[in-house]
Amino acid sequence: MTPSDRLNQLPDGVFQELAIAAHERRKKGLDVIDLSVGSPDLPPPPHAVEALLRAAQDPREYRYAITALPEFHEAVARFYERYGVTLDPEREVLQLAGSQDGLSHLALTFLNPGDVALIPDPGYPIYDAGVRLAGARVEPIPVDAETLQPRFDAIPPEVWRQAKMMILNFPSNPTAAIATRGTLERAVALAKQHDLLLVHDFAYSELVFDGVQPISLLSIPGAKEVAIEFNSLSKTYNLAGARIAYAVGCPDALAALRKLKSHIDFGVFLPVQRAAIAALTTPWDGYEHQRAVYAERRDALCEALGEAGWPVRKPAATMFLWAQTPGGQPSYPFALALLKETGVAVTPGIAFGSRGEGHVRMAFVHDIPVLREAARRIGAWLRQHHG
Repeated sequence: MTPSDRLNQLPDGVFQELAIAAHERRKKGLDVIDLSVGSPDLPPPPHAVEALLRAAQDPREYRYAITALPEFHEAVARFYERYGVTLDPEREVLQLAGSQDGLSHLALTFLNPGDVALIPDPGYPIYDAGVRLAGARVEPIPVDAETLQPRFDAIPPEVWRQAKMMILNFPSNPTAAIATRGTLERAVALAKQHDLLLVHDFAYSELVFDGVQPISLLSIPGAKEVAIEFNSLSKTYNLAGARIAYAVGCPDALAALRKLKSHIDFGVFLPVQRAAIAALTTPWDGYEHQRAVYAERRDALCEALGEAGWPVRKPAATMFLWAQTPGGQPSYPFALALLKETGVAVTPGIAFGSRGEGHVRMAFVHDIPVLREAARRIGAWLRQHHG
C-alpha cells in the first residue's frame, strides 16, 4: 500500500526520532522531563466537570450531536464581549472539535491546488500542513527576530497578488509574542486591499501576562468583513483532551467551513458541549489564578536557565518559552542530544519553519521544582559540552 503524494510531502522525522529517544530512556529506567508539548496540567473549572458528569449520566446525551447546541453559540457570543466584540450567535460562531480540527479543514474549504496562502514563519505546524494537504502553495511571512511581529513589507508584490489566505497567530505559538494593535490593523487593511481571507489563531487569548490585555482581531474595525478568528477551551479552561473550540467572524467564511464539516463529522459529544457552556458562562476566578501560576513558572524557568548559563528572553504570553540555542546551534541536533543525555525534552525550532532554526520551544507545564531541575540538568550539560 502506497500513501498518497499529499501525505508523503509532510515531514515526520523530527518528532518521530525524539519520541524514540524518549522511549529508549524510559526503557532504561531513566526519567524524561517533557517540556516539548503544551498540554495544560492545571485542572478544568469544577463547574465544567460537574456539567460534564451530569450530562454523561443521561442516556439521551449519547446521540449524534450533528450540530452545536444553540446555547453553545450563545455562550461564545457572551464570552467574546470581554474583548469588545459583538457576535451574532447564529451566523458568526461555528463550533469545532478543537481548533486544530478547524484549522486543518480551513485550507480544504478555501484553497485550490496552486493557490497561495501566507503563513507566519516561525508558526504553528498545522498552518503549513493544512495548506499543503489542500495542494496549495505556502509563502512565509517572516517574523522579525527582535519585535516578533510579522514582516508584511518583506512579501513581494507578486505574492500579494496571488495570495488567497493569510494566517496570523497571537499570542504566538511558538514565539509567545503578543500582537500590537498596529499589526492587526495593518493585516485587516492588507486583507481588504488584496481580497484575501484573513485568519487569526487566538487560542492563547487568556494566557497573557504582566497586566497586558489581549486583542481580538475582530475588535479591529472592518475585520468581520474579511476575517475569522479561532479560539479554544483547551488552554483557557484546561479542556485540551475534550476537543472543543470555535471559529468566529465573517459569516460567509464560516458558512463555507460549516458546509465542509457537515460532510466530515457528526459534532462534538453533547456532554462535552454542556461542560463548555458551563465554562464559558459561569463566573470564575480562575483566569487570574492561571495567569499567575504560569507567570511564576515562566519567571522561575527563565531565572534558572539564566543561572545555568543560558540567558533567555522572558515570554509575554502563552505557556511557552522561545529560546535561541546556545551559539545558535542547529535546533534538531541540539534537542536530540539534550534529550538523550539529560532527559529534558524540548521542541526544535525547525519544526515551526525555516526561521525557527537556531531556537527551541519549551513549555512550562510542570511545577516549579521540576522546571528548576530541568534547568539544572541543562546547565550541567552545557558546561560539560559547551564550556
